[in-house]
Amino acid sequence: MRGRLSKPSQVELIYDLSAVLIHKGTAANSGHYIAHIKDENTGQWWEFDDEHVSNLGHHPFGEGSSTSNSKSNRSDAVVHSSCTGGDGTANGNHLDPIQLQHEESSVGSHIEMFSSTDAYMLMYNLSSKKNGASTMEIEGDAVFLHDGISLPSHLCEEITNLNSSYVDACEQYKLKKKRELDHITERKQEVRSVLSEAPVHSVEEPFYWISTDWLRQWADNISPPVLDNTSIQCSHGKIPLSKAGSVKRLSAGAWTKLSKYHGGPTFAKGDHCLDCLIDVAHTVVCADSYRDRRKLMKEIAEDVLLAKCEDGAYYISKAWLQQWVKRKNLDAPCEADAGPTMSIRCPHGHLMPEQAAGAKRLLVPEKLWLFFYEDAITVKPDDSSGCSTFPSDSEECPECSNTLSEVACLEDSRREMKLKQRQNHEKLATGKSIPLSSNCKYYLLPSSWLSKWRSYVTASSKHTSFMEPEILDGVINLLKCEKHSRLLERPPKVAYKRGSFFQKGSTTDRLTIITENDWKCFCEEWGGTEENGISAIIELCSSNDLAECCGGMPMCEQPLDLQNEVNNENESRQPVIRTCPEVCEECIGERESCELMQKLNYADEDIYVYLVRGKEAPKSILQASESSEPDRRTSKRSRRTNNGNLVNLRVSATTSIYQLKMMIWESLGVVKENQILHKGSRVIDQETATLADMNIFPGDRLWVKDSEIHEDRDIADELSDQKMNVENIEEGFRGTLLAANISSQVV
Repeated sequence: MRGRLSKPSQVELIYDLSAVLIHKGTAANSGHYIAHIKDENTGQWWEFDDEHVSNLGHHPFGEGSSTSNSKSNRSDAVVHSSCTGGDGTANGNHLDPIQLQHEESSVGSHIEMFSSTDAYMLMYNLSSKKNGASTMEIEGDAVFLHDGISLPSHLCEEITNLNSSYVDACEQYKLKKKRELDHITERKQEVRSVLSEAPVHSVEEPFYWISTDWLRQWADNISPPVLDNTSIQCSHGKIPLSKAGSVKRLSAGAWTKLSKYHGGPTFAKGDHCLDCLIDVAHTVVCADSYRDRRKLMKEIAEDVLLAKCEDGAYYISKAWLQQWVKRKNLDAPCEADAGPTMSIRCPHGHLMPEQAAGAKRLLVPEKLWLFFYEDAITVKPDDSSGCSTFPSDSEECPECSNTLSEVACLEDSRREMKLKQRQNHEKLATGKSIPLSSNCKYYLLPSSWLSKWRSYVTASSKHTSFMEPEILDGVINLLKCEKHSRLLERPPKVAYKRGSFFQKGSTTDRLTIITENDWKCFCEEWGGTEENGISAIIELCSSNDLAECCGGMPMCEQPLDLQNEVNNENESRQPVIRTCPEVCEECIGERESCELMQKLNYADEDIYVYLVRGKEAPKSILQASESSEPDRRTSKRSRRTNNGNLVNLRVSATTSIYQLKMMIWESLGVVKENQILHKGSRVIDQETATLADMNIFPGDRLWVKDSEIHEDRDIADELSDQKMNVENIEEGFRGTLLAANISSQVV
């Protein structure tokens, strides 16, 4: 390379081939990569193909000699044989194909050249054998190291400085480590010395008390804390009996060694607290007395709850007394003993009326009340509201009584109103079907309003979450278009059964048929105008006259399906619902078009695809495919069902059927050509159409069968087809002939 440098060099720069990177494939964005790498120590070549490594010996292109002389029509990677140190021939297992070319150099020497259509990068190392000794040589601003490696002088100087600073840091670390180890050794010796001298061998010997918690921290830490005995000190400045398990005796010698840590306080041999000892003894005696007294009061309280006590003098909460009786017998009052009258005291400070929620009360004897009062004051001395006194002659709060009376009257009125409405609309309130007759006048109501009304009138007074339905006139006006004042909903379907007509899907239809009497009652109850209602009449028309009826009809006619069980008289006749006002097909069409457009304009939504195994799809899968449930929660990963696999796919309205099949191929492993895709019973086979074109919505359930006609193949081969969308080429191939004529496209 000496003759190719911008600046002349006195050193002969000879490079040896060290690696060949190989790409196998028809395009830049797909294929397979392998590498041939030379071991510099042994001179042998190795082939790296994923997890497979093969020894190629000393000849990367195989043994023997080649007879091929042809030149490739592509831009080939050319390897000079003098760089390899040996002959080479074509070998299909390595560089495929390899071509040997013969050329004559300027001095007449024979040169062997190897060409390959797969190799796309050659790597060379500076030869150490022909470029000088292994010792460091300096030429100009370069420093040549061993094995032909050279570095600029400023980098060598920086490396030398870094090495020197590293050595200094290591020395500093060793010194610091030695100091820490010496300190730890000294601490261990100190702990052993103190603990070995700590025991007190005789009661007559002087000793000192020390906190075991502090002693443990002192022994465990390298940096001992300041001496602290405050945790074992009582309010009298001495050691109480209750701290006997938290202290340890130390001999005078051990205490002297620990006194250098200062702190305190110091507790000598006789510093135990007699006052605390007397208090404990007094508490034990009082606890026995309180326990006996509480046991006696509990018997009286049980008699009060059983209505066996007739000398009641004070009111307390019934719920509070029930909980108090259930508690265990204690040695002293607890938090739960507070507030015996809190729930029966109104916000005005008076006795709450017993009709109020949670205000049930009982009369208890005076001695039981005094016991409760003492406990409540002991637990919460500042809480006067929870321990208010209400003698048996206390009067209920007049303000609260008036308020409760008004609420009770309102509830009674509302209850009577609901009962009357349930009686007026007995079948509508229970959700039963109403038998219909032809040539009778009926009315149409929104099913949503009727459902809200049914929940309201059947709910008990305790459930206040059911709101009152809206005023009827406003609801009816929303059913009429502003442009033509016509009906914005189509009439419901009617079925004929046993001589009567019934609404087919009363729970799913948007409108519900009601009787004329129901409509009049609703108008009186919910602010409706009778003339503003939407009337409907059921008429029977023969199939021959149906077209003529529809042609000159001033009002809407909706032909509906009949069941097979009809009598001979009505066999050829179909029911037609005439509404007034008539249905506005123009406005309904515009609304449905807008709804359909909004529904088809989606992105990044989930659809679900079943892989059906067997001749026919199970009925459960067909029903799920026919009716989509967008709100249904489904697992986000592929899972196995009894009939095959289910997978969810993230798609948009503009996703093509071809792209969907590629996703199915990748997720379920079914080759695109073998996929028979269905939505319900409809086959989806137009690959150029989008999901919106095929009326596939978010949450839809599709199912696919594997025809098994075509053989399985790698999906990577399909990614080179023109039907997929083009993305950016890998940066490593930009500017090369591998990216010149790209035919493959990826999603």
